[in-house]
Amino acid sequence: MHSNDDPTALSQGPAPAAGAGAMDATSTELPEGSERSKLSELARRDMLKITAGAVLAAPLISAELKAQAAAPRPAVAVKAPLFFTTDEFAMLDELTELIIPTDDHSPGARTAQCAAFIDSQLAEAWDPKTKDHWREGLNLINQLSQEMSGKPFMQATSEQRIAVLTRMARNERKPEKPEEHFFAELKSRTARAYYTSKIGIHQELEYKGNTYQKEFSGFDAT
Repeated sequence: MHSNDDPTALSQGPAPAAGAGAMDATSTELPEGSERSKLSELARRDMLKITAGAVLAAPLISAELKAQAAAPRPAVAVKAPLFFTTDEFAMLDELTELIIPTDDHSPGARTAQCAAFIDSQLAEAWDPKTKDHWREGLNLINQLSQEMSGKPFMQATSEQRIAVLTRMARNERKPEKPEEHFFAELKSRTARAYYTSKIGIHQELEYKGNTYQKEFSGFDAT
């Protein structure tokens, strides 16, 4: 069993987060110069809001999360997917990296092996509906990509892929369509996988561990 999370948690509702910018329903391309800003709206700083509200809760880093970060994760380059097909896994890996991309501060979801973490949790999930939900969600993304660019998601350009995610995220606070609900869950699960990894905790959040204080910094009630 993977130690990072409870497999049944995959069916939990998404944590609240700031919504991404909306796109025109008929558009298949982002306006010139806006690709990075749109992606940023989907990505890392919003993940911090999810983390603050749902993943890291009261203390910044709990003993449980530190133990999770120390737990080994599947090696993406070595092990075959446990649940997804090879093509599905490649698509999930790309989606997670688009949601939390590598930047000048720390590596992104691909390096943190978020797709492998989600894959391992689905492989352990008891409810078949949970597994079906994720396969259907990836199919919805392919269908939306086909509608917007005439190509499946993994055959689309980087800008077209971002446009698909932006379309799915536009009603993130109040999703209505199936693909919008799936995006909210995908983003929430990506955030949890990332911020319980060593990269998310120690490089992105810059958690340094417990530090020794030379002087008592609390309030003396006596």
